Amino acid sequence: MIFIIAAIIGYAFGCLHGSQLVGKYKKVDIKNTGVKNAGASNTTILLGWKYGIFVALIDIFKGTLAILLVLFILHEYGITGEVQILLIYVTALFVILGHNYPITMKFSGGKGTASLVGILLAIDWRIALIGIAILLLFTFATDYLVVGVLFMYLSFLTTTYMFFGIEPAFIVMLLSVLSVIKHMENYKRILNQEETKLSSMFRKT
Repeated sequence: MIFIIAAIIGYAFGCLHGSQLVGKYKKVDIKNTGVKNAGASNTTILLGWKYGIFVALIDIFKGTLAILLVLFILHEYGITGEVQILLIYVTALFVILGHNYPITMKFSGGKGTASLVGILLAIDWRIALIGIAILLLFTFATDYLVVGVLFMYLSFLTTTYMFFGIEPAFIVMLLSVLSVIKHMENYKRILNQEETKLSSMFRKT
C-alpha cells in the first residue's frame, strides 16, 4: 500500500505543470509551439528567460515537495533504511512520469529535466551537487542543454549506485532511458545543426 501511496503522490505532483500556468496567463500554447515541449527551455525560447525561470522553479520544486511529503509519511509509519530509499526513488520515478505523461495534458507533457533537479535536491545533497555541477559544466561547454541533461542522468545513475545500491540505480536507469527517448528529437536537431543553443535562449527578455 505504501508503494501505491508514493506512486500516487509522485504522479499527482508531476502533473502540476508550470508551463500550463504561464501558457494560460500569456495565452500561448507552449506545448504545441516552438520546439513543442511543455518545459522551461521551450518557455524561455517563446517568452524569454523570466518566464522560463518561473516555469523551471515550479517544475523543480514540485519534485522536491513530492519527496519531502513521502518522507514525512514514511517517518510517521516508522519506515526507514533501504525500504525508505527505494520508496523515495519510486516517488521520483512517478514525478517524472507525471511530468512527461500528465493526465491534465492528455498524457503529453514535458521531458522532466527541471523536475529531476528538484528530485536530486530532495534525495541527497551530494548527488544533487555532483549532478547539477555536471549539468552546468556540459551545458555551458557545449551550449546545448540536452547534452548537459544526458550527462546529469549518467551522474545520477553512477552516484545512486555508489551511495544506495542496485535497486535504486535500476530505477534511475529506467529514468535515463526515458530521458533519451524524450530527447531523441533534440539529438537529431544537434546533428542537423538545428537545435536551439543555450546562448540564444537568453537573448530574449
